Amino acid sequence: MLSLFPFISLDAKNRHIQRWSKRLLQIFGIQLLVNSPEAIPGNAYLLASNHVSWVDIHVINAFRPIRFVAKSEVEKWPIFGWMAKQLGTVFIKRDSSRHARQVVSDMASLLRTQSICIFPEGTSTIGKSVQSFKPNLFEAAVLAEVPVCTLAIAYFDRETGQHSEVPAFVGDMGLIGSMASILKNRRLRVELSFFPPTKAEADRKSLALYSQEQIAQYLANHCH
Repeated sequence: MLSLFPFISLDAKNRHIQRWSKRLLQIFGIQLLVNSPEAIPGNAYLLASNHVSWVDIHVINAFRPIRFVAKSEVEKWPIFGWMAKQLGTVFIKRDSSRHARQVVSDMASLLRTQSICIFPEGTSTIGKSVQSFKPNLFEAAVLAEVPVCTLAIAYFDRETGQHSEVPAFVGDMGLIGSMASILKNRRLRVELSFFPPTKAEADRKSLALYSQEQIAQYLANHCH
């Protein structure tokens, strides 16, 4: 199947990625709960999410596969980097403003027909709060005239119901160490909470701030 994967249709790829992602969550003992999926637009949209872990992408794909924007380092990750490329991930060089402008242009073209997910914090956190959203990539939604949909991701311990920092991929933690930590735990619940879309009529800074505030309020209410 792996050898045929680059040549099959996008729909077929998405079905395989969704099935693979669901299986990955089973292996790591992660239960998925989706809140307000009806908030997702019917047509293409920009999805802005907070970022906790490398698992986030697979959690979202287990629910509904989507294209992502990811830091260029992800492309070199074993297995996951290959998967990201097959999903049509847009890789961005974090220290290059020139490259960022090109990425925004490429995203705007894609958004006319396909949805894209971004992590505008530009880094991952322990998941109890959200850092400031960088507005640059929101410009793509303005250019493409597509709505912005906001997603809050939160991880909880199934036994205690408390917020869990186990999946947090922060600091100098390596991928293997993070995977081992989650496998050792195997009692996580991840919640995806979607918010109604915002029309991209505002400027990128306003869109970024609005998404950030929606997530901040959710995390303040659920993760403390």
